[in-house]
Amino acid sequence: MTQPRAATDPVDGAHLTAASRPSPPIYRYPPATALADLIGRYWIPVWSVPQPSTQRTLQHPACLIVVSNTYARCYGVARGLSQVTLDGDGWAAGVMLRPAAGRLVFDRPGDELVDATFDLAELSTLDGANLTRAVDAAMRDQPYAETSHRAAIAAYENALAPFMPVDSQGLLLNGVIDWLRDHAEVTRVAEVADAFGLSERALQRLVTSRLGLSPKWLIQRRRLHDAVAELKAGTRNLADLAADLGYADQAHFTHDFRTVTGVTPGEYRADQPSGAEAGESGAAG
Repeated sequence: MTQPRAATDPVDGAHLTAASRPSPPIYRYPPATALADLIGRYWIPVWSVPQPSTQRTLQHPACLIVVSNTYARCYGVARGLSQVTLDGDGWAAGVMLRPAAGRLVFDRPGDELVDATFDLAELSTLDGANLTRAVDAAMRDQPYAETSHRAAIAAYENALAPFMPVDSQGLLLNGVIDWLRDHAEVTRVAEVADAFGLSERALQRLVTSRLGLSPKWLIQRRRLHDAVAELKAGTRNLADLAADLGYADQAHFTHDFRTVTGVTPGEYRADQPSGAEAGESGAAG
């Protein structure tokens, strides 16, 4: 029986950074305490790159709003790999909503949120054009300055505060996903349902109606986040890592990781800045 593993940093596991794909500076801020049920965090990358650089992410089970120097968009949860290409000089001010908030803010059922991308101005629930102007005014002159970031965050919080309080089913969904994040040893849907006194069918209805996804997907995404964080550290034998993640064998781990990311665990680990060489067994995985 595998031993319970400590939860990894949610940020570290989501971003597929590598030596060949370094990340620009990213400034991260928590939401106001009063909005913590609605907003997960803010992230503000600022870049100046001599040639295009593609950033790759395994998105959390939450919707996003991003205003940049060239666009203002809303994003539903991406089931696969999310990619964005940075070019020249630019910035983006993004808010990651809590799992409960996507349906509330975007006013769309779960099945219309999956893999969805649309302009912020299309929202009927808030004034997207005004929010875009406010964030742009805050950021455009001094995108590296914390005062600019705080002003952009204030614009977001003014626009999103009317969506509070979050409803009881939304709070339950937030709790389920937080619990799953903090219980890295859990690999079965039944374990999640039991922890909240729900039937598997009730859990399925909750997750599908709010996110358009399944509890099984939530577990799989959490496992991949954990895998990415471990591979960045570069200290684990891949066969042991596969077992600790709950896979029957290394081959199944390699298949799942490559299907979503496009590379094997061994290839990703080898592309880390440290050139991680630990755990040579199964290095090609």
